[in-house]
Amino acid sequence: MNCWEILGIEPTRDRALIDAAYERQEKFASDEERERLRQAYREATGGDRIEAEEPSPASPTPANNAVTEAEEQGEPAELNASEQQIVREVIIQINALLNDSRRSGDPQIWKAILGEPPADQPRLRKEIGRSLEPQVRPMAENGTFPAPVTQFLAGWFDWYSLRDAPELQEEDETFSEKSSVDREPQEESPPQMVNFWPAVVGWIVGLAILATLFSGMGGGG
Repeated sequence: MNCWEILGIEPTRDRALIDAAYERQEKFASDEERERLRQAYREATGGDRIEAEEPSPASPTPANNAVTEAEEQGEPAELNASEQQIVREVIIQINALLNDSRRSGDPQIWKAILGEPPADQPRLRKEIGRSLEPQVRPMAENGTFPAPVTQFLAGWFDWYSLRDAPELQEEDETFSEKSSVDREPQEESPPQMVNFWPAVVGWIVGLAILATLFSGMGGGG
């Protein structure tokens, strides 16, 4: 795996994006994975040193904050070890899915991975979405996935801007065209005129023949 696959993002020179990817992956990395993650970070940034992981005294951590933002919302500040492991496993499965273009186009596989309890819990779903967003959301926006997959991701992770993705727009336009065709009134064909003249002429000729026969019979008598 190259440095970008380890970081879980597309190749970029955006230092802020690289830093965010490193910090997100580092939270769930084991000691062995953390060393690989640091090497990937150095390669991605061109050899820049990683800042010390120890927080400075001037920057309070959630542990010494009286109330964190998550706690204000009634949620624990961090996921516990079990929840972190679940998130990591889901991320690994999604990264493997992205390497298979055929399977990644099947919305049922996405639903099976992301909707498997307990990964479907709101807190875990939110963290999974935050981890996948830098890599998966741009792919969905540029039409990498079929429309059903993009629609599922938009609803599952509340990525509503994906509704502007090319695949969804194309599908909407196609649906609109079909609807307009279905609604278009069909022109009524004019009633066909039935030609009675041949029957009338035949009837008159028949009467004339009968009249001639009867007149002949009367003259002969």
